[in-house]
Amino acid sequence: MNFTTLIGLIKKIVDICFVWIVIYYVLKNIRKNVKFSMIFKGIIVVILIKIISDYFGFVTVGLLLEYVITWGPLALIIIFQPEIRTALEQLGKANLLGRHKTLTVNEREKVVTELGVSLEYLRKNRIGALIVFERDTSLLNYIEKAKKLYAELSNELLCSIFFPENPLHDGGVIIQGDKITCAGAVFPTTVDMKFSKRLGTRHRAAIGITEESDAIAVVVSEETGRISVAIGGKLNYNLSIDEVKLMILEELMPKSETFIVENDEEEDDIDEIN
Repeated sequence: MNFTTLIGLIKKIVDICFVWIVIYYVLKNIRKNVKFSMIFKGIIVVILIKIISDYFGFVTVGLLLEYVITWGPLALIIIFQPEIRTALEQLGKANLLGRHKTLTVNEREKVVTELGVSLEYLRKNRIGALIVFERDTSLLNYIEKAKKLYAELSNELLCSIFFPENPLHDGGVIIQGDKITCAGAVFPTTVDMKFSKRLGTRHRAAIGITEESDAIAVVVSEETGRISVAIGGKLNYNLSIDEVKLMILEELMPKSETFIVENDEEEDDIDEIN
């Protein structure tokens, strides 16, 4: 094998790896976005019907599907232009190395403690609230349209923002690291039909923002005072304050630190066995 052949082989391997990376991120975004999931399922159904029609010789069905397959991509681009634009924007905003401030153990505990005190007050007084923690995916698009604060996270500030007489209480709060970046933020609501129609706007907005990003959304129901947490498009409903604090603490923990903690626990287990 000469040098030219080796270079050609390396190029082919890199080319294949690049294609697989693109496919991986496309499927990852499809899984996170409900609308894209529905489109993907529809495309699969059309392809399956086309294969069946060709196998059994259904001429009319096959001819119609030929038109669908030929002009379908153009129609999808026109119809779902806003969703495609959003996906491209999220791709540009995503940072593979992480962009949010990595909190220390003490900072995370302080954030969770202040959040817990606030949730207790909001729950008891039946005050609705939507609190969103930004992680690797930037929420700058929502921050720009909201009222910017960039203030230290505190129980007093959170409770005052969501007080019914406050003009910003209807929107959501975005937290970056240990700072409240903005208030009055408006988020997209989920269109996933699996969720109950009885869910309010806050809960649907919490699910919606976690479908489009890796954010964590905490919701307090105005009607029942129940607390819920949305992560990855899934809603954990009616949680206790301790459950919420533990969940937020775990989700804000850096992956490297989680690995170190797990290793430490394993070493302790080994020491005990010995």
